Amino acid sequence: MVVSSTPGPDVVRIENVTKTFQIRKDNTLKDRLFHLGKLGRQHRSHYTAVDDVDVTIQAGTTVGLLGPNGSGKSTLLKIIGGIIAPSTGQILTRGRMAALLELGAGFHPDLSGRENVYLNASILGLTREETASRFDAIHEFSGIGEFIDTQVKFYSSGMFVRLAFAVAIHTEPDILLVDEVLAVGDEAFQRKCMDRIAKFRAAGCTIILVSHSAAQVQELCDRALVLNEGELVFDGDVNEGVSALRDVLEGRRVGELPKPDEDRPIEVTRISLHDGDGRDVESVRSGDPLIIRLHVRAREAMDRWETGFSIDTPLGQMLLAANTERLGIALPAIDAGDGHMDFRIDEVNLGAGQYFINANVSEIIDIDSHILWQGAKFNVLEETKNLGPLSARITAAS
Repeated sequence: MVVSSTPGPDVVRIENVTKTFQIRKDNTLKDRLFHLGKLGRQHRSHYTAVDDVDVTIQAGTTVGLLGPNGSGKSTLLKIIGGIIAPSTGQILTRGRMAALLELGAGFHPDLSGRENVYLNASILGLTREETASRFDAIHEFSGIGEFIDTQVKFYSSGMFVRLAFAVAIHTEPDILLVDEVLAVGDEAFQRKCMDRIAKFRAAGCTIILVSHSAAQVQELCDRALVLNEGELVFDGDVNEGVSALRDVLEGRRVGELPKPDEDRPIEVTRISLHDGDGRDVESVRSGDPLIIRLHVRAREAMDRWETGFSIDTPLGQMLLAANTERLGIALPAIDAGDGHMDFRIDEVNLGAGQYFINANVSEIIDIDSHILWQGAKFNVLEETKNLGPLSARITAAS
């Protein structure tokens, strides 16, 4: 991923934005009439969806908004898009904006697809002449064919979304807001959407993307914002942002390592990483060797012990795991005190990105094991020509 060293001008300023919603506990008309007056306040509560967020986004930046369900991602995106107003603070934007939030908002069910293209494009800021000049491209991208002259109330949900997406992306926006819309449609259309967003990115469009797919964010974005319970808890590098999201999902403060379990006869104290010559490393290139050294501490002498490791993506998807039992390695007895065990990977066949290493140790594998989660992390430098978490040598011939 190539990122310009010279930041562009500010195009979005989120200045101390808070959004609070009032939630009523009396759901029926009878309840509301009964609780009128002074008691009414007792049957209302307030929920803060976005809590004092302050962020500046420069032109040409692709930002991924991450966070668990209910963290305020979609609410913040709607505030940026002007769909809802903040309770306090302000949003300042520059340039034409297209929001792929609730696709099809503004479509009329009794109008044809063609008529709705003109209607929706006008809502997004295009003149009739501009829409006419882009109509064929919109129609082709949507892939709905002859149904363009059918009333949209007879469309399938997939056809409806494809047409709405096609209209939105042909407005040539300066700022593109995307909220989980890439999860709709079939796989081919999703890939088509991803390719178009990648073209926007290459052309210098500013993109703010909400997604639950870490791989999608890592592929498209060069900056990550992580929200938790409405608060901004991380702002920075995408790979580190995905790691921060995992901390949030597992109930830890961002950057906090899990506490070790000290009730076992043997434990993993730390994990260190080394290249093929034994030098400490934090990054490797795809295809390089990697030595994973598990440092252990035995509280008593042990005739038998087993250990192992796994390599995970930032969101916890296991990519590789091994242990001494599976490898047929009989470890020598260990005295009370500190020791270590090396696992050597001859070739790290992983795609570019950040990875975490977990380790476990016990007298017998899977029985009363001590586990050190995310004891080490490393980066695979961007040398692979294929996408995804794995690296492979691929050739093509006609």
